[in-house]
Amino acid sequence: MRDSEFEFIRTLVYEHSRIQLGPDKRELVAARLGKRLRATQLPTIGEYCELLQSPQSEDERAHLIDAISTNHTFFFRENSHFDFVRTQLVPEMKVRQAKERWPRFYAWSAACSSGEEPYSLAMTLNECLPASAGWPWHIECTDISHKILAKARAAIYKADVVAKLPAAQIKTYFQRGVGPQEGNFRVRPGLQAALSFHQLNLLEGEPPFRDPFHVIFCRNVMIYFDRKTQEELVNKLTRRLVPGGYLLVGHSESLTGIRHSLHMVKPAVYRRPLSAV
Repeated sequence: MRDSEFEFIRTLVYEHSRIQLGPDKRELVAARLGKRLRATQLPTIGEYCELLQSPQSEDERAHLIDAISTNHTFFFRENSHFDFVRTQLVPEMKVRQAKERWPRFYAWSAACSSGEEPYSLAMTLNECLPASAGWPWHIECTDISHKILAKARAAIYKADVVAKLPAAQIKTYFQRGVGPQEGNFRVRPGLQAALSFHQLNLLEGEPPFRDPFHVIFCRNVMIYFDRKTQEELVNKLTRRLVPGGYLLVGHSESLTGIRHSLHMVKPAVYRRPLSAV
């Protein structure tokens, strides 16, 4: 891949996703462009760059972002966050709900990838906010990638992925595939019904929901953004929280050096002040 081609791809990806591709990502970009060359039946990266500059390039730009986006995840990744939801966040919000009269507990998985994160949160909420609690809950799930979002909606996972969960959770929340689906597990429809999925670029426009959230998971996303973009995103998410609501970021991420109004509760857990900001 020529320097000019990498620079063109790097700039295009940044403009449409805010993902920043440094020189260390050149081999990764070349490998993932190989998939698009095969799909478009183009022999060279130069010709692929020409396609991306054509008037009919919108669909292919979306495929490019899908190919570049990193989607490494697994059930209960960074499990301390789910423990925090179970032991501190939900009990706190249940006490406040008596005064605030919130109709439901509302959560957002802002970069849901293939679904493991929001389904892990759904299992957690089902246990600490069962139907008998009288306070329903819902999770909005968004991702920039059309392809990975389709996988999250399907909620079908390989046996080796699900096998890492406790046997009781597998029995409660998954259906074992038979026949052509042998070796796969699907999240039970009852749990799926509490999640909604939307394609969304977090930095473009406004998400398709209005009510503020009690918790937003936006983990392992900002590591791909520059400081300016990180600050823009954090403040955008903050406005979507109820006063006293929580933003959870990845354990490898920090808001140090970013101007924001959140209070750090502990590493990777931030809280919007109770007073309006």
